[in-house]
Amino acid sequence: MKTREIKELTTNEIRERLDAEKEHLSRLTLNHAISPIDNPAQIRESRKTIARFATELRQRELQQQ
Repeated sequence: MKTREIKELTTNEIRERLDAEKEHLSRLTLNHAISPIDNPAQIRESRKTIARFATELRQRELQQQ
């Protein structure tokens, strides 16, 4: 998900998607540990998406202060 798309979401939607993405990452990591997944770059992309969500949440917190 692009940063531009994330900025259009509400704070609650970002939190929900952040939780879902963290769960997705944990499943990917577990599956990769058991047997190698076809595209291990998915793990990296998932981590980057989580970081984008967290960054946007932090920016919104700082703007409110």
